[in-house]
Amino acid sequence: MNEVPLNIGRGFLMGAADVVPGVSGGTVALVLGIYRRLVASIKSGSSGLGAIVRARPDDLRRHFGAVEWQLVVPLVVGIGLAVLLLAGVLERQLHDRPIQMAALFLGLVAGSVVVAWKLLEQRDARRIVILTVVGTAVFVLLGLREGTSEEAVGQLVEPGTWAFFAAGAVAIWAMILPGVSGSFILVILGMYGPVLGAVNDRDAALLSVFVAGTVIGLAVFSQLLHWLLATHYDSVMAALVGLMLGSVRVLWPWPSGVDSTALGAPDGFVALSILLAVGAFVAVIAINEMAIRHELRSAASGLETSTTS
Repeated sequence: MNEVPLNIGRGFLMGAADVVPGVSGGTVALVLGIYRRLVASIKSGSSGLGAIVRARPDDLRRHFGAVEWQLVVPLVVGIGLAVLLLAGVLERQLHDRPIQMAALFLGLVAGSVVVAWKLLEQRDARRIVILTVVGTAVFVLLGLREGTSEEAVGQLVEPGTWAFFAAGAVAIWAMILPGVSGSFILVILGMYGPVLGAVNDRDAALLSVFVAGTVIGLAVFSQLLHWLLATHYDSVMAALVGLMLGSVRVLWPWPSGVDSTALGAPDGFVALSILLAVGAFVAVIAINEMAIRHELRSAASGLETSTTS
């Protein structure tokens, strides 16, 4: 119980990171020293949700009993507070400064590409082919979507209720995939602006649908993703890098024209946009380096304790 206020603060920092595309809340959790505990609880919780789907009450009690609720619940509270406090600010900025915000997000995602690439253990021809195919496919498919890249990032047009459910089910994968944020997934789906709007408007109905999607997505797909990461880790990460690279199409601040997703030449707030993109890129790399150093210190401390024992 003494850790509850601290964990709420940790959750707030994670939520502040996850609310912008390109910064992984998992990376922040790594910096804060709770990543492994959090992942273990997520795995147990998702297994418990899977037990509900399979109607196995004994498995449900066993898996839920392994969850560190004193860690998870305060983290969720802190994340929720961050989202509620920051959603309005971001929505206004997306509406008033779409070029600058798109540039900021572009820099964040570019930094995440470098982070995810470093996570690959094998950077061979096979992974490069996967990366290239996925990146090209995403780039082409995003070009088929109506609206400009600015609208894709901050659109305020209300999609159907089903879209909130689907977005929640897919965005929750970011809790399992390393180096990617749920907000990035929402940008790719064109749901970032609408979800921010629902949070800012306190639309309980749409947010309930979104949360229901995250619960179902975690129950149905988490075990598959765990298996893929365990058996095909480098291929999954290569596909993730390709996904990020292909997303440049909707993050590019200067579309070629009205209602176009084609890339145009920089025009308007160029210097400021470049500065924001570079600053965001450097910030992601710096946060990741902090996480790596913390993980190495933790591993060294654990080894020293084991040797002493």
